[in-house]
Amino acid sequence: MALVYKTNLSLLLLSLFLTFNLASAQLRRNFYAGSCPNVEQIVRNAVQKKAQQSIITIPATLRLYFHDCFVNGCDASVMIASTDSNKAERDHEDNISLAGDGFDTVNKAKEALDAVPNCRNKVSCADILTMATRDVVNIAGGPKYDVELGRLDGLSSTAASVEGNLPHPTAGVNQLTSLFAKNGLSLNDMIALSGFAHCTKVFNRIYSFNKTTKVDPTINKEFVTELKRSCPQDIDPNVVINIDPTPRQFDNVYYKNLQQGKGLFTSDQVLFTDRRSKPTVDLWASNAQLFNQAFVNSMIKLGRVGVKTGSDGNIRRDCGSFN
Repeated sequence: MALVYKTNLSLLLLSLFLTFNLASAQLRRNFYAGSCPNVEQIVRNAVQKKAQQSIITIPATLRLYFHDCFVNGCDASVMIASTDSNKAERDHEDNISLAGDGFDTVNKAKEALDAVPNCRNKVSCADILTMATRDVVNIAGGPKYDVELGRLDGLSSTAASVEGNLPHPTAGVNQLTSLFAKNGLSLNDMIALSGFAHCTKVFNRIYSFNKTTKVDPTINKEFVTELKRSCPQDIDPNVVINIDPTPRQFDNVYYKNLQQGKGLFTSDQVLFTDRRSKPTVDLWASNAQLFNQAFVNSMIKLGRVGVKTGSDGNIRRDCGSFN
């Protein structure tokens, strides 16, 4: 993601024109003014407390948000736990590496809201995740911005629905462009996972790139050494790595790293090697303020993707189940 506090997800986001629909029209900043007027402060306090307990809270919450919105929209369906009769989104192989701290952040905020009588079961888990994501960005030193609220929680969550809807680590610009276009997002809104990942997701770049060369030639040689040290070939495939030495910090270092050949995934590095996306990478590497402005615009637009309304959603009593 370009969140470039490089951590977990590298978010390459810029302004783009999202198609407005009737569902997103219900979103507004003061949605809970009458039912739970202190909702944002309550959530912010819970998120801050969680972030103090675990450094992983910041990247984990951000990544959870993107994985949720890109599969059937921003409806907290990624929060649903699997049952004997249903394998949910969170158990798809592309979501297995989602850190538990992200889920816990939403659950802690939900508990804090339910402790306030007039807020109990009044705020959707989808909105809680949206607010929590905004808050971790700010905690990490990123820009402050207002969020639109009024989403309902989704009524479905299946592992099958994840297939083909999340950026693949080996994807090229054409594949990424097509995937993001499905959600009304442009080339400059691309999100590439970075910072935290299962070692197996980077194996092909450092051990078996193609028939001609074992190592992806676009990777910085020193970075290859670092990756191999973190991910030896015989490592447990479930081990998650953190390439980010300062995961609490929101900045534009992600783009600077791409210029040095230090993109974790092929889908990261291709953003610098492809002539269509390279100008944006160079621009944001040199101008953090422009990146911040673009990031805020795109985060707001991303939050409008697949909003549930009316009979298409509800407000869950438990973010991890359909109850």
